[in-house]
Amino acid sequence: MRVFTRLRIATAAATIGLGVALLPASAGAQAVKVGLGDTLSAETLAFVIGLERAKERGVAYNLTSFSKEELAIQATINGQADIGVGTPYAVMQKTKAPLRAVFQMSRLVFFPVADKSYRTWKDLDGQPFVFHGRGSGTEAIGDIIAKRNNIKFGQRSYVPGSENRVIAMINGQIKATIVDLANKNLLMSRAPDRFHVLPSVDVPASDELVFVRADWLQANRAKVDIIVEEMLKLWQEMAKDPTIIDAERKKRNLMADLPKQVLDNITPFYQQAIKEGVYDRRGGGPEAAKVDFEFYVEAGQMQGPLESIKAEDYWDFGPLDAARKKLGS
Repeated sequence: MRVFTRLRIATAAATIGLGVALLPASAGAQAVKVGLGDTLSAETLAFVIGLERAKERGVAYNLTSFSKEELAIQATINGQADIGVGTPYAVMQKTKAPLRAVFQMSRLVFFPVADKSYRTWKDLDGQPFVFHGRGSGTEAIGDIIAKRNNIKFGQRSYVPGSENRVIAMINGQIKATIVDLANKNLLMSRAPDRFHVLPSVDVPASDELVFVRADWLQANRAKVDIIVEEMLKLWQEMAKDPTIIDAERKKRNLMADLPKQVLDNITPFYQQAIKEGVYDRRGGGPEAAKVDFEFYVEAGQMQGPLESIKAEDYWDFGPLDAARKKLGS
């Protein structure tokens, strides 16, 4: 069996395994509708466990994985989702959409990978490049890198999901993209003779934010407080002991249908992700928002000047402040 076929099967198994495990959570007329702007994967397992813990405290939920981040954002704006996961800063600024971030799920620890025919960023001047989605964190990284290296990409394409872009690279369909930590490691372990990692930006800006509509937050603050508290508690626990994620997965029988080799990689992934700073134990806050604004303005996704951007127009720090006070952090 060829490598890209094995990868495709593993990806499908991850989606099916999580999807089946989450079905019972949808019970109840008052279930919180959660829209995930990415594919379900090991990287989002911690988020799912946080939701499961909140469910045990009475906050039922129903999770939908959208193929594009823009769809999750739009679904939240339209009320099809109560809580979204993605990076809606640009949409919020351009449309004045009444969304508010409440928790930083993950940070932009991504890696540009390319066919070895592209030795440096200069070699990619005018060449095709593939991103996760329009306005995504991967595109922001690419735009900053292009600006700093005085190059312009050629045709831009968008393929959601790092694992899908890795499959396409191994299959020879694309030659340069930006992927997350797990899939960078996978690509380099499978085909180090064909691909290499190019220099990236070292800015811990937000990749995925947990966000809500402001009006829904006001009417459901108690639910949001519980969700954010459970997320922050878990993020602090896994910062001390990354093995907690797989232990919690086993406890709840999540992803039970995945192959053993995939499950065996969960703890090593979280160990490296914690070391690389993918998950911040503080869960965001004013300092993180400031870093985000600087990053996304430089990337051209938000319009400056920086002093005109007010954090309260993009974040509601109330749930996170309450969680920090309760947890003593």
